[in-house]
Amino acid sequence: MSPRESGSEEEPVIRDNRKIDPETGKAREAAGDAPEAAPGDQGTQTAAAPASGSAKDLLAERTADLQRLQAEFSNYRKRVERDRIAVREQAVASVLTELLPVLDDIGRARDHGELTGGFAKVSESLEAAVGKLGLTAYGVKGDPFDPTVHEALLHSYSAEVTEPTCVEILQPGYRINDRILRAARVAVAEPSEDAAAPEETAAGSGESGEPDAN
Repeated sequence: MSPRESGSEEEPVIRDNRKIDPETGKAREAAGDAPEAAPGDQGTQTAAAPASGSAKDLLAERTADLQRLQAEFSNYRKRVERDRIAVREQAVASVLTELLPVLDDIGRARDHGELTGGFAKVSESLEAAVGKLGLTAYGVKGDPFDPTVHEALLHSYSAEVTEPTCVEILQPGYRINDRILRAARVAVAEPSEDAAAPEETAAGSGESGEPDAN
Protein backbone atom coordinates (compact mmCIF):
# COMPACT_ATOMS: atom_id res chain seq x y z
CA MET A 1 0.00 0.00 0.00
CA SER A 2 1.36 3.41 -0.93
CA PRO A 3 1.85 6.07 1.63
CA ARG A 4 -0.87 8.18 0.06
CA GLU A 5 -3.36 5.42 0.33
CA SER A 6 -2.47 4.72 3.89
CA GLY A 7 -2.98 8.42 4.79
CA SER A 8 0.38 8.74 6.53
CA GLU A 9 1.80 11.31 4.10
CA GLU A 10 2.35 14.72 5.75
CA GLU A 11 0.82 17.76 4.16
CA PRO A 12 3.29 20.25 2.66
CA VAL A 13 4.21 23.28 4.82
CA ILE A 14 3.94 26.64 3.05
CA ARG A 15 6.04 29.47 4.48
CA ASP A 16 5.24 33.06 3.61
CA ASN A 17 8.60 34.79 3.34
CA ARG A 18 7.21 38.00 1.96
CA LYS A 19 8.61 41.04 3.71
CA ILE A 20 5.38 42.99 3.27
CA ASP A 21 2.23 41.75 4.96
CA PRO A 22 -0.39 41.59 2.16
CA GLU A 23 -3.19 42.25 4.62
CA THR A 24 -1.76 45.22 6.60
CA GLY A 25 0.75 46.48 4.07
CA LYS A 26 3.37 46.87 6.80
CA ALA A 27 6.88 45.48 6.84
CA ARG A 28 7.29 42.28 8.70
CA GLU A 29 10.02 41.72 11.24
CA ALA A 30 12.64 39.31 10.03
CA ALA A 31 13.30 36.37 12.23
CA GLY A 32 16.28 36.93 14.47
CA ASP A 33 16.14 40.69 14.20
CA ALA A 34 16.54 42.50 17.46
CA PRO A 35 13.42 44.29 18.67
CA GLU A 36 13.29 47.93 17.93
CA ALA A 37 14.26 50.17 20.78
CA ALA A 38 11.27 51.64 22.50
CA PRO A 39 10.86 55.39 22.34
CA GLY A 40 12.67 57.10 25.18
CA ASP A 41 15.33 54.40 25.59
CA GLN A 42 18.77 54.62 24.01
CA GLY A 43 17.88 57.36 21.51
CA THR A 44 16.51 59.55 24.24
CA GLN A 45 19.52 58.93 26.44
CA THR A 46 21.86 59.77 23.56
CA ALA A 47 20.06 63.05 22.87
CA ALA A 48 19.73 63.90 26.54
CA ALA A 49 23.36 64.93 26.99
CA PRO A 50 23.42 67.45 24.10
CA ALA A 51 20.04 68.80 25.18
CA SER A 52 21.29 69.34 28.73
CA GLY A 53 24.43 71.13 27.53
CA SER A 54 22.41 73.33 25.20
CA ALA A 55 20.09 74.32 28.05
CA LYS A 56 23.05 75.38 30.21
CA ASP A 57 24.52 77.46 27.40
CA LEU A 58 21.16 79.12 26.80
CA LEU A 59 20.77 79.88 30.51
CA ALA A 60 24.25 81.42 30.66
CA GLU A 61 23.52 83.52 27.58
CA ARG A 62 20.23 84.79 28.99
CA THR A 63 21.88 85.56 32.34
CA ALA A 64 24.60 87.58 30.59
CA ASP A 65 21.95 89.49 28.63
CA LEU A 66 20.07 90.36 31.82
CA GLN A 67 23.25 91.51 33.55
CA ARG A 68 24.16 93.69 30.58
CA LEU A 69 20.68 95.23 30.50
CA GLN A 70 20.82 95.88 34.23
CA ALA A 71 24.20 97.62 33.90
CA GLU A 72 22.96 99.75 30.99
CA PHE A 73 19.86 100.76 32.93
CA SER A 74 21.93 101.65 35.99
CA ASN A 75 24.26 103.82 33.88
CA TYR A 76 21.27 105.47 32.20
CA ARG A 77 19.66 106.25 35.55
CA LYS A 78 22.88 107.78 36.89
CA ARG A 79 23.31 109.85 33.72
CA VAL A 80 19.72 111.13 33.93
CA GLU A 81 20.16 112.04 37.60
CA ARG A 82 23.45 113.81 36.85
CA ASP A 83 21.87 115.77 34.00
CA ARG A 84 18.89 116.66 36.19
CA ILE A 85 21.15 118.05 38.91
CA ALA A 86 23.20 120.01 36.36
CA VAL A 87 20.06 121.55 34.82
CA ARG A 88 18.76 122.51 38.26
CA GLU A 89 22.08 124.11 39.27
CA GLN A 90 22.19 126.04 36.00
CA ALA A 91 18.65 127.33 36.49
CA VAL A 92 19.36 128.37 40.10
CA ALA A 93 22.61 130.07 39.06
CA SER A 94 20.81 132.04 36.34
CA VAL A 95 18.18 133.31 38.77
CA LEU A 96 20.74 134.23 41.43
CA THR A 97 22.89 136.06 38.90
CA GLU A 98 19.92 138.30 38.09
CA LEU A 99 19.47 139.06 41.81
CA LEU A 100 23.08 140.16 42.40
CA PRO A 101 22.42 143.84 41.55
CA VAL A 102 19.56 143.82 44.07
CA LEU A 103 21.87 142.40 46.72
CA ASP A 104 24.43 145.10 45.88
CA ASP A 105 21.80 147.81 46.46
CA ILE A 106 20.88 146.22 49.78
CA GLY A 107 24.54 146.18 50.80
CA ARG A 108 25.04 149.86 49.91
CA ALA A 109 21.87 150.83 51.78
CA ARG A 110 23.11 148.95 54.84
CA ASP A 111 26.51 150.69 54.67
CA HIS A 112 24.80 154.11 54.59
CA GLY A 113 22.38 153.28 57.41
CA GLU A 114 19.35 153.41 55.13
CA LEU A 115 18.28 149.78 55.74
CA THR A 116 15.50 150.39 58.25
CA GLY A 117 11.84 149.55 58.82
CA GLY A 118 10.00 147.19 56.50
CA PHE A 119 12.72 147.40 53.88
CA ALA A 120 15.14 145.85 56.36
CA LYS A 121 12.83 142.89 56.94
CA VAL A 122 12.35 142.37 53.20
CA SER A 123 16.10 142.46 52.61
CA GLU A 124 16.72 140.00 55.42
CA SER A 125 14.12 137.60 53.97
CA LEU A 126 15.67 137.88 50.51
CA GLU A 127 19.18 137.23 51.80
CA ALA A 128 17.95 134.23 53.78
CA ALA A 129 16.18 132.82 50.71
CA VAL A 130 19.23 133.09 48.44
CA GLY A 131 21.36 131.64 51.23
CA LYS A 132 19.19 128.52 51.27
CA LEU A 133 19.87 128.15 47.55
CA GLY A 134 23.60 128.03 48.29
CA LEU A 135 24.58 131.62 47.49
CA THR A 136 27.35 133.03 49.67
CA ALA A 137 29.23 136.33 49.54
CA TYR A 138 33.01 136.47 49.90
CA GLY A 139 35.74 139.07 49.94
CA VAL A 140 37.19 140.56 53.11
CA LYS A 141 39.75 143.34 53.50
CA GLY A 142 43.13 141.77 54.11
CA ASP A 143 42.54 138.63 52.03
CA PRO A 144 45.51 137.51 49.91
CA PHE A 145 44.87 138.45 46.30
CA ASP A 146 43.80 135.46 44.18
CA PRO A 147 43.25 136.22 40.48
CA THR A 148 40.94 133.22 40.17
CA VAL A 149 38.37 134.71 42.57
CA HIS A 150 39.33 138.42 42.67
CA GLU A 151 39.19 141.12 40.03
CA ALA A 152 41.71 143.89 40.68
CA LEU A 153 40.33 147.34 39.80
CA LEU A 154 42.96 149.38 41.67
CA HIS A 155 46.66 148.72 42.24
CA SER A 156 49.18 150.26 44.63
CA TYR A 157 52.32 149.56 46.65
CA SER A 158 52.48 149.46 50.43
CA ALA A 159 55.11 148.78 53.05
CA GLU A 160 52.43 147.25 55.28
CA VAL A 161 51.94 144.12 53.18
CA THR A 162 54.29 141.26 52.42
CA GLU A 163 52.33 139.83 49.47
CA PRO A 164 49.67 141.05 47.04
CA THR A 165 46.75 141.81 49.35
CA CYS A 166 43.18 143.00 48.98
CA VAL A 167 43.26 146.31 50.85
CA GLU A 168 39.76 147.36 49.83
CA ILE A 169 36.62 145.44 48.76
CA LEU A 170 34.94 147.56 46.12
CA GLN A 171 32.23 144.98 45.34
CA PRO A 172 31.75 141.63 47.10
CA GLY A 173 32.02 138.40 45.16
CA TYR A 174 29.38 135.70 45.12
CA ARG A 175 29.64 131.96 44.72
CA ILE A 176 27.21 129.06 44.74
CA ASN A 177 28.86 126.01 46.24
CA ASP A 178 32.22 125.91 44.39
CA ARG A 179 31.04 127.88 41.36
CA ILE A 180 31.98 131.56 41.12
CA LEU A 181 29.01 133.65 39.97
CA ARG A 182 30.87 136.94 40.19
CA ALA A 183 34.47 137.66 41.17
CA ALA A 184 35.04 140.09 44.02
CA ARG A 185 36.22 143.48 42.76
CA VAL A 186 39.06 144.74 44.93
CA ALA A 187 41.90 147.20 45.34
CA VAL A 188 45.23 145.41 45.52
CA ALA A 189 48.45 146.51 47.21
CA GLU A 190 51.83 144.90 46.66
CA PRO A 191 54.93 145.15 48.85
CA SER A 192 56.79 148.39 48.22
CA GLU A 193 59.85 148.03 46.00
CA ASP A 194 61.84 150.26 48.36
CA ALA A 195 60.69 148.50 51.54
CA ALA A 196 63.76 146.27 51.68
CA ALA A 197 66.26 149.06 50.92
CA PRO A 198 66.84 150.19 54.57
CA GLU A 199 67.44 146.61 55.66
CA GLU A 200 69.95 146.07 52.86
CA THR A 201 71.71 149.32 53.76
CA ALA A 202 71.95 148.34 57.41
CA ALA A 203 73.30 144.94 56.49
CA GLY A 204 75.91 146.58 54.25
CA SER A 205 77.17 148.87 57.02
CA GLY A 206 77.55 145.91 59.35
CA GLU A 207 79.67 144.02 56.88
CA SER A 208 82.04 146.92 56.27
CA GLY A 209 83.46 146.68 59.83
CA GLU A 210 84.42 149.80 61.81
CA PRO A 211 83.70 153.18 60.17
CA ASP A 212 86.64 154.98 58.57
CA ALA A 213 88.43 157.17 61.10
CA ASN A 214 88.90 159.80 58.43
